[in-house]
Amino acid sequence: MESAQHTVSANGITQAVRVAGPPDGAPVLLIHGNVSSSAFWEPLIRRLPATLRVVAPDLRGYGDSQTAPVDGTRGLGDFADDVAALLDVSGLFTAGARPVVVAHSLGGGVAMRLLVDHPERVAGLLLEAPVSPYGFGGTRDLAGTPTTPDFAGTGGGTANADFVARLAAKDRGEDGPTSPRTVLRTTYVADPASLGADEELLLDSMLTTATGDDNYPGTAVASPHWPGTAAGEPGVLNALAPAHFRIADDLVSVAAKPPITWVRGDADVIVSDTSLFDLAYLGSLGTVPGWPGEADCPPQPMVGQTRAVLERYAAAGGTYQEVVLPGCGHSPHLERPAEFVAELLALVGTPAEV
Repeated sequence: MESAQHTVSANGITQAVRVAGPPDGAPVLLIHGNVSSSAFWEPLIRRLPATLRVVAPDLRGYGDSQTAPVDGTRGLGDFADDVAALLDVSGLFTAGARPVVVAHSLGGGVAMRLLVDHPERVAGLLLEAPVSPYGFGGTRDLAGTPTTPDFAGTGGGTANADFVARLAAKDRGEDGPTSPRTVLRTTYVADPASLGADEELLLDSMLTTATGDDNYPGTAVASPHWPGTAAGEPGVLNALAPAHFRIADDLVSVAAKPPITWVRGDADVIVSDTSLFDLAYLGSLGTVPGWPGEADCPPQPMVGQTRAVLERYAAAGGTYQEVVLPGCGHSPHLERPAEFVAELLALVGTPAEV
C-alpha cells in the first residue's frame, strides 16, 4: 500500500497523520516509538494488503505534528489522549471503529494507556518491543519494586547530552557512537543491513524529534541516590519514568481484555533485561562510575516484567502470546518484516497472503 499525509486538529493540537487503504478497510492504528515518527512505519505499510485501513499519527513533538509540551507527570497520558481523539476524527476511520493497535517501544506504553482508558475502542494490541508496564529504569524485580524511593536513574537526566545536541542540530553524520545515524544502526536494529534503502528515511524520521525541557528528553532533578538524578516533571523521558508511568495493575484490571500479541527480538539492546539504556546495567558494566552494586541497584528486568504482567492479564481473563525472533533487535517490523506482518494479520483476522 501507499500512504498519504493528512493534517487534522484533535485534542487541541495539530496532528500529522499517515493514512493508507480504503476508509471501510479493517482498521489498524500504528503508534511509533521514541525518537522517530510515523515514517518509521513506511516500510511496514508498503507490505500490508489493501484490505486494511491504516492510520499512523506523528505523536506530539515528532514528525510533522505540533510541538506541544509533554506533561511527564501524566505518564504517557498526553500521547494517549492525542491518539484517542483521532479515533473520532471524520475521514480517518469509520464511525465507532475498533482498530487493532500496533505499537513500537514508547508507543507500546501509549497503547497500554489507550486500552486502559478506552477499552471499548481497542480490538487487539500488537506490542512491538514495548516499554515495561513499570516504566523505564529504576525498578528491581518482576513486581516493579522501586530501587530507590525517588526512582533514581530515570527521567530526563539519563539522556546522553551529545546525542540530544546532535538531534537538535539535525546531524546526519556517522562519526562517533552518539550520532543519530550510529544510534539507528547499532541500537534500533541488530543488523544495520536490515535498514537497506530506508536508512535515510528512518534517519529523517529520528531528526524530526523536538528537543528541550518540554519534549525530548525533559528535565531532571537531583537525587541523593546513585547516579544522582531522578525524573523531573515535563518531557518525554519523564513520561516514561516509573515515578509517573506504572500501568501494570490498571492493565490487568481493565474490564474488556482484547487479545495481545507481544513481538520482540532476543537481540534487543534498548528494551531488555540487559538494556544499554538502563543506567543500572551500564553501571554494572563500569560505564557509569560509582555503581553501588547488584544488591542496591540491579538492572531493570524489563522483559521479565512485561511477561509477568501479561501472565496476570491472561489469568484475569485476557489472552496473550509472546513471539520471540532470534537474532532480531529493537525493530522487528524493519528486521523481520514477513514474520511481523503475519502476526499483525493474524490479530486483524486477515489471511497472511500479501
